[in-house]
Amino acid sequence: MTTTLTAPAPTKPLPQPAGPITLKQTFDNTLTMAYRGLLKIKHNPEQLFDVVIQPIIFTLMFTYIFGGAISGDVQSYLPVIIPGILVQTVIMTSIVTGVQLKEDMEKGVFDRFKSLPIARISALSGALTADMVRYAIASVLTLVMGVIMGFRPNPLGAIAGVALVIVCSFATSWIWAFFGVIANKASAVQGYSMLVMFPLTFASPAFVPKETMPGWLQAFIDVNPVSHLVWACRDLMNDGHVGSHVLWSLVGAGVIMAIFAPLTVRAYMRRV
Repeated sequence: MTTTLTAPAPTKPLPQPAGPITLKQTFDNTLTMAYRGLLKIKHNPEQLFDVVIQPIIFTLMFTYIFGGAISGDVQSYLPVIIPGILVQTVIMTSIVTGVQLKEDMEKGVFDRFKSLPIARISALSGALTADMVRYAIASVLTLVMGVIMGFRPNPLGAIAGVALVIVCSFATSWIWAFFGVIANKASAVQGYSMLVMFPLTFASPAFVPKETMPGWLQAFIDVNPVSHLVWACRDLMNDGHVGSHVLWSLVGAGVIMAIFAPLTVRAYMRRV
């Protein structure tokens, strides 16, 4: 009896980049990864529950619970609470960036990306870019709820206020992306972020006037970056006024990105 041995079929090698990844390729890869993030939302709509339900519930609850006690009536409270709810909702939404990033890393998704001929940083930058859609949805829903309840913002100021909040939230998302890269579990990222964001958002003038708080807390509010963002949104949405708080908010966003973007990228490149 004779045995015929056949050589195994050659496996097709993975495609390799022809040369160094260019800036244009990195940009294109980032957009592709951002599209992937949007497809995840399409196939898993419950990922939008926080940006859909939270603005509606928080706007209704805080307005009707605190409106009469703080401003005398609901209509007088709307110019105070809507910018505050907008800031709180979108800033808190940025936490999801780090959580989902860590979940993808735990599932081995980024290991697959390493074998592809793409810019290594595109998976990170694409996830951050895709989450800006979440910020926009949360912003629009908060404004729509406010208008339904009787809030009448300055049209151009409202657009500028939403844009400012999205920019600042994008900067903040780099903080949570950094924790998403270095943390051991996604639940740890959630815990760290809540521990930081709850004091910053509630110890601010988002819901009640600063003057009603103790002196030591007022001193903290004056240096709280969330406070400047709330004041900036109120100036823009109520009066269309571009004041110093807008500048401070943009400076704060720039400082956060200058610190955490390099840290996040360095930690990410080491992990992948």
